[in-house]
Parts: sequence; C-alpha cells; structure tokens
Amino acid sequence: MRRDLVDTYLLLIHPVVLGSGRRLFAEGGPPASMRLAEAVPTTTGVIIATYHAG
Repeated sequence: MRRDLVDTYLLLIHPVVLGSGRRLFAEGGPPASMRLAEAVPTTTGVIIATYHAG
C-alpha cells in the first residue's frame, strides 16, 4: 500500500466474533483511498468484498 503497487484488494470477511485479533492494516499507517467495487455474500455468511485502490 505504501508504494501504491496494488490496484485491487479481495477481502473475505468471516462473521466470527473472537474479542480481539490481528489487524489487517497497520495502525498509524497512511489512510488509503479505496472504493468498494463488489460485495458478494455466500451461503455460509462470508462476504467476498472487492475494493479498488485510488
């Protein structure tokens, strides 16, 4: 992200509540301008989200 080398991010979001976890993006990092291109829910509750950078 820092060098603007990635155009598309594909995130699989699982509906699990654990209380805490590892952050996907580092805290204190530069804010990213991303646009949600598509979000598809699966039958198991997972959301497949496609984001475009920029």
